[in-house]
Amino acid sequence: MKYFVTGATGFIGSVVVQQLLQAEHHVHAIVRTPSRAKGLEEKGVQLFTGDVTDKESMRAAMQGVDGVFHIAGWYKVGARDKRGGKRINVQGTRNVLELMKELGISKGVYTSTLAINSDTHGQLVDETYHFTGEHLSEYDRTKAAAHDIAKQMIAEGLPLVIVSPGLVYGPGDTSSVCTSMIDYLQGKLPLLPRKTTLCWAHVEDIARGHILAMEKGRLGETYFLAGEPYSLYGAYRLAREITGIPAPLGVPPQLIKVMSVLVRPFDRFMPESYTSEGLRIIAGVTYIGDNSKARDELGFDPRPLRVGWEQTLNHELALLGKKVRRK
Repeated sequence: MKYFVTGATGFIGSVVVQQLLQAEHHVHAIVRTPSRAKGLEEKGVQLFTGDVTDKESMRAAMQGVDGVFHIAGWYKVGARDKRGGKRINVQGTRNVLELMKELGISKGVYTSTLAINSDTHGQLVDETYHFTGEHLSEYDRTKAAAHDIAKQMIAEGLPLVIVSPGLVYGPGDTSSVCTSMIDYLQGKLPLLPRKTTLCWAHVEDIARGHILAMEKGRLGETYFLAGEPYSLYGAYRLAREITGIPAPLGVPPQLIKVMSVLVRPFDRFMPESYTSEGLRIIAGVTYIGDNSKARDELGFDPRPLRVGWEQTLNHELALLGKKVRRK
């Protein structure tokens, strides 16, 4: 099969591409600067100069493909410059899906996120849940807007499947998740809120879930590619068991909320994870979803956090030049 992939140089997209190539599929990918994506070309990916914000720049790459994976997205929590949210997440998604429709491509998989459901207040929601309040970040808001575009185009007949990952971790991550992990490994992560809970899934399992959605997903359906629900504090207590490095201090989420207010005047000087928005979004929230539908219909089977977390921690420790210290 021949597939078009957006976000092929990104965290999830690069692993999807790798798995597609391993299965002997052909991959077309758009990149802003092909000379900086030689690694993909060397693996057999056919590169095209383009960007999701420029609809016409994708036309040649999408011509004649059997399916589309739209994975590219703007993922910034606490970012000062928020313009990318609307431009990439919203307009970029509209561009990709409109072009898919124009070209008559038979199936697509769009990468949404559990974050569009915002804080579920401890409830493990499924795909029928619909959040109608105010989102906690620009990322959540713009991904929700993009999700609505996808649903509207499905209603108009677009042959699309939506997948919604939770927290994605693993080697090669460059997000705030990885930044916090490195801070922890270096003893620079002093405290964490106790109640914040997320669905943790290894990037290789999330990538496999995308391909399963293309192969088995029912058109028009949404699937939660959610991993194991685990509190943020609990994940770092687990990290202590794996590495022997002391876990951050667990504090009430109310303290983090107070801190988010106190740092607001200094946002432009703070690292993104520690801005008022970055702190507010981890202050006791639960971004959790039930993956039963993806398990039953797709065969999605993410590894336990302990297994994937140990692999990821060991990978980052090796990059830092340290050895795992077990208790």
